[in-house]
Amino acid sequence: MTRFGYHASHEQYPPSVLLEYVRLAEDAGFDGVLGADHFHPWLDENGHSGAVWSWLGAAMQATSGPYITVNAPGDRYHPAVVAQSAATLAEMFPGRFRLAIGTGEALNEHITGNPWPSKPERQRRLLECAQVMRALWRGETVTHRGMVTVVEARLYSLPDAPPPLFGAAVSERTAEWVGGWADGLITTGRPREEMAKMIAAFHRGGGEGKPVHVQHVLSWAPREADARRIAHEQWRFAAIGEPDKLWDLRTPPDFAAAARGLTPHDVAEKVPVSADPGVHAELLRGYAELGVEQVYCFNVGPNQREFIERFGAEVLPALAGVRPASV
Repeated sequence: MTRFGYHASHEQYPPSVLLEYVRLAEDAGFDGVLGADHFHPWLDENGHSGAVWSWLGAAMQATSGPYITVNAPGDRYHPAVVAQSAATLAEMFPGRFRLAIGTGEALNEHITGNPWPSKPERQRRLLECAQVMRALWRGETVTHRGMVTVVEARLYSLPDAPPPLFGAAVSERTAEWVGGWADGLITTGRPREEMAKMIAAFHRGGGEGKPVHVQHVLSWAPREADARRIAHEQWRFAAIGEPDKLWDLRTPPDFAAAARGLTPHDVAEKVPVSADPGVHAELLRGYAELGVEQVYCFNVGPNQREFIERFGAEVLPALAGVRPASV
C-alpha cells in the first residue's frame, strides 16, 4: 500500500510552527514527513529556512512516523558529518529515518565561496560521499582522498542498522544513474505518464524492487482563485521554462528574476491547482497505482492547518486501500 505523508516546508515556516504542523498532520492521518535541507528559501516571499538537522530530533520525538530529508553532501556539508548526524537519528529512532542525497543547488551551496561544479563533477563527488558514509556506517575507520577528503574518521555511535540511503533525481537520466547505487529514489511529482517514465528509468539503471518516494506539490484553498494566486506567489519558479537552470541560480532574488513575467496561468500548468479535494485525491491515486511507496503532500499555501484538516478528513480516506497496477 502507498503511504501518504506530509511535506514540512522549512523554506516557508518557522521551525517551531512546523513542529506543530507535523503533530497535526500525524493526528489527521498523514504517514511520514519529508523536509528538505536548505540554507536559503527559493523566494524572499517564502520567508524562512531553518536548519533541518536541528529540527529533526525534536520532530521525531514529538511524533511516531518515518522521516526523510534531502541533503547535498560534499561542500556545505562534509560527508562524515552528514553520516554522523544520520547515524545519530537512526540510533535514537530505529527504523524511522531515511537519508536522501543529491547533487545540490547553487542556491544553498554557493555560500561557502567554492566554485560551483558542473553536473558530472557533482555526480562524481556525490558517489564518493555515498561510499564514505556507507563505510562509516559499517564501523570502518575511513581515510579517503578524492573530490572529498576524509582522514581517519570513525563513528562510535552507530544504529543497529544503517539508514536507507536514497538518491534524489528530477530527470529520467539522473533517475537511471541513481538506480545503480541508491537504496531508493526520491523525486518530484509529475503527470502519470511522465512519472511512469521516471520509474522505468530508475528500474533500468538498477532500481528494480527498490522503493520510490515522491514530493507532490499542489495548491489547495477553499476558493479556486485563492489557490491559483497562492501558487503564483509562493511557487512561480516551478514554471521556469528551463528547469535545469534552477540548480545554477544563486539567490532568492535570482529565482524571482528568472520567474519574472510568469502568470498564475503559467504556474497552474505546472502545479496542480484546485479547490476540490477530490481532484487532488485523483492525482494522488495515480502515484499509488504506479507502485510508489510514499507520497509527501506539499500544499504551497500558508493555510497549512486548514489543508491538513481537510485532506485528513476527505482525501486520505478516499485513498485508503489503493493498490498498485502494472506500470
